[in-house]
Amino acid sequence: MEQVYVIMLIALALLAIIDLMVGVSNDAVNFLNSAIGSKAVSFKTIMIVASIGVAVGALYSNGMMEVARSGIFTPRMFSFNDVIMIFLAVMITDVLLLDVFNTFGLPTSTTVSIIFSLLGASVFIAISKIYVTNGDISSLGSYINTKKATEIVYSILLSVLLSFVLGAIVQYISRLLFTFHIERRYRFFGAIFGGFALTAISFFILIKGLKSVTFISSETKDFIKGNQLMIIGYCFVFWTIMSQIVMSVIKFNIFKLIIIVGTFGLALAFAGNDLVNFIGVPIAAFQSYEMYAEVGQTLNAKEFMMVGLEGENLPAPFIFLALAGAIMIYTLWTSKKARNVIETEQNLSRQGEGSEKYNANTLSRYIVRGAMYMGGLINFILPKSIQISIDKQFVLPEYTGKRSEQPMFDMVRASVNLIVAAVLISLGTSMKLPLSTTYVTFMVAMGTSFADRAWDRESAVYRIAGVLNVIGGWFFTAIAAFIASGIIAYILYVGEVFAFFAFMIIVALFFYRSNQKHKKKVKEEEVINELKREDIITIHEVINESSSQISKIISKTNTVYSSIISGLSLQDLPSLKESKKTVKKLEKQVDELKSNVYYFIKNLDETSVEASKFYILTLGYLQDIVQSITYISQSSHSHINNNHKQLKFNQVRDLKTIELEILELFKDIEGIFNSKNFNSIDRALSERKKVLETISDLIQKQITRIRTIENSPKNSKLYFGLLLETNDLVKATMQLLELFKEFNLYVSEKK
Repeated sequence: MEQVYVIMLIALALLAIIDLMVGVSNDAVNFLNSAIGSKAVSFKTIMIVASIGVAVGALYSNGMMEVARSGIFTPRMFSFNDVIMIFLAVMITDVLLLDVFNTFGLPTSTTVSIIFSLLGASVFIAISKIYVTNGDISSLGSYINTKKATEIVYSILLSVLLSFVLGAIVQYISRLLFTFHIERRYRFFGAIFGGFALTAISFFILIKGLKSVTFISSETKDFIKGNQLMIIGYCFVFWTIMSQIVMSVIKFNIFKLIIIVGTFGLALAFAGNDLVNFIGVPIAAFQSYEMYAEVGQTLNAKEFMMVGLEGENLPAPFIFLALAGAIMIYTLWTSKKARNVIETEQNLSRQGEGSEKYNANTLSRYIVRGAMYMGGLINFILPKSIQISIDKQFVLPEYTGKRSEQPMFDMVRASVNLIVAAVLISLGTSMKLPLSTTYVTFMVAMGTSFADRAWDRESAVYRIAGVLNVIGGWFFTAIAAFIASGIIAYILYVGEVFAFFAFMIIVALFFYRSNQKHKKKVKEEEVINELKREDIITIHEVINESSSQISKIISKTNTVYSSIISGLSLQDLPSLKESKKTVKKLEKQVDELKSNVYYFIKNLDETSVEASKFYILTLGYLQDIVQSITYISQSSHSHINNNHKQLKFNQVRDLKTIELEILELFKDIEGIFNSKNFNSIDRALSERKKVLETISDLIQKQITRIRTIENSPKNSKLYFGLLLETNDLVKATMQLLELFKEFNLYVSEKK
């Protein structure tokens, strides 16, 4: 049996590596968001600074196993076998849960995940032990300490409210000082702002980032702790003078320095303190095994109680910290899921317009309406002159570059994000309040974007819905971690070796499928990004771009139409479901094209104004095509999914006839747009009459069938719906061709 525990330890080590990778993917947003969003320095520089911060934090952390000493469970009440099952359940739950959040691009707290996983596994194992020994459920309190869980819930509420409000207040004051035209007041307030910001970040590094390092003596730590106000005062004077020198002599932008130092500080604190969330549990398991191995075969694993885990802190071997740091840095540079999580926070705090990631919900609408009423009340109270004066500070400068190169927000907001997060986390640490780094950094970013008027009437309802989704996800993390870890722990406790191997297979399959889905999602996003063209200026570029989009949509429509008819005839539900997904992607592509119309029109030169109208009409016809194929797909899927009667043989045969005609017509149209041989448009238009007459004949045949042969009402409804929407599909396509023909004539005459 001892060999099995060795295999379990190896599995825990592998899970620790996976946990490091998925954990960093989620937590990277905490220290990268401000620097990447503001584009203060190059992406490579940001990553190098963050990597140095992570390396310093990891190597100089003494790796205290914070989770073990926090008292989630009482080790003396559990045997070696029990704690190994608990640790396995915790790591399995943690890696799966964090990967799910990464895949959806939602930031969550790794601390909450690990704490509630430990709590859930411990509770379920404790209840199982009480049940087996015929004990009283009231004795559960001797197994579990719920204080930490209560603190974590408290930290969620505290972090959400405090961070948002303080972030909003500091950003509002900063914006009134600097406005969006930073250069106007930079030389007056830059040095003082730099002194304040760098003092806050330095203090943060001293209090939070270096609280567990080994190269600072306990006397030095006590001195720092006892003389905080004096250190802050000296730091402020020093950094204010240094900021003025940097601005006046070196001519370096002080905001860039704040962002670089702030990114380093948050990365250092993350690696120095959150590292134990990923490797703390496996290290505790390793040290538990060492304790068990010392007693040899004198005690059974189910009898050896883990008293040794109590009381003392459990330092991690240096090699573990070095390896963990290396894995974290590697993940930082390579993880696409990390960038997915960063994009979520940036989309919610973005200053400019763009496509919104979240849909509005009822609560977000009520919140926006409430805020509008409050705003109206404030405007009623405030004198008009003050309102005008304040509004002037929030006038955005006109951005003339490419939209893809535009920062999500400016360097003032990025600096405030880092300052407020640093101050709050420092205060929380010194006052022993359990503030979550993730919660603080996210809600500060949301507060600053709110104060900066990034949430206007065009976007507020979507941004608030996104924030509510993320906050809901935090509570879901705690609940899901508790329940899932508890169930897994119980299955491992009962199933032992067999359950262990089964879960290892499940984890492997889960990550394989997760990676495949993520690759697919990345490809879909690449297709969407290709639609965001910003270099189209002339009429000919408009024609080329329109031809490309029409060709792609006609090709996909053709494929989907054939697939739907085939799926209907064979009653192939999976095929119809897949067609429905493809149509959804088509809808998304057309929506993305429509979202970019504003920027498309702005970029065109003055001689190409007529091209704007042409492009808008083209998108309108493409939308009509997609709407028709959407109805055909949804009605076909619904018919088979609801187990209605199959289409008659004659109906299927007739649909196949029209399918072949459309297949031939659409292939011809696709060829025209691919080759840009617009002289062939007349040939395609001449086929319209034939196809529409075929559809009309089929409608007449079905009317005759209904009058002479018994038929299903649902069947007839579907059949008529398919024919009528096919008719609309063909008409929209032909109108698109006519539009292209007319526009090409216009361009030719203009030459």
